[in-house]
Amino acid sequence: MGMSAGGGGRAGSRRRRPASEINVTPLVDVMLVLLIIFMVTAPMMTSGVNVDLPKTDASPVNADTKPITVSLRNDGSLYLGEDPITPEQLVDQLKVQSQNDPNHRIFVRADAHIDYGRVMQVMGQITSGGFTHVALLAQQPQSGQ
Repeated sequence: MGMSAGGGGRAGSRRRRPASEINVTPLVDVMLVLLIIFMVTAPMMTSGVNVDLPKTDASPVNADTKPITVSLRNDGSLYLGEDPITPEQLVDQLKVQSQNDPNHRIFVRADAHIDYGRVMQVMGQITSGGFTHVALLAQQPQSGQ
């Protein structure tokens, strides 16, 4: 007689507890978008100076320290890393960046269409400055060529 369809008089007085779980779906969505953005932009940030490198079958050199890169563009301009530099400043700036370490690795990148004598002149200038680990960079050829 006194019973209601809800299971008693106390059913209406119960409060629903708030959910204590954290919804991670928006976090996962944001992280995936950031991952895709970084995967697309990371290869674009490797080198700021565009140089058409020659192709070679030599294996790449592996080492622990980050080398200093000197680039020669087709128009004859000289870059230390991504910064333009004059030939007179080259050795002094290399000494500053290598912290006067004559064994620091220096990579010379030159456009494939630049005069070979100009490349040798820059390499000679670097070695006459006291640096002993100077190497030329080249691209690996495509497998179909």
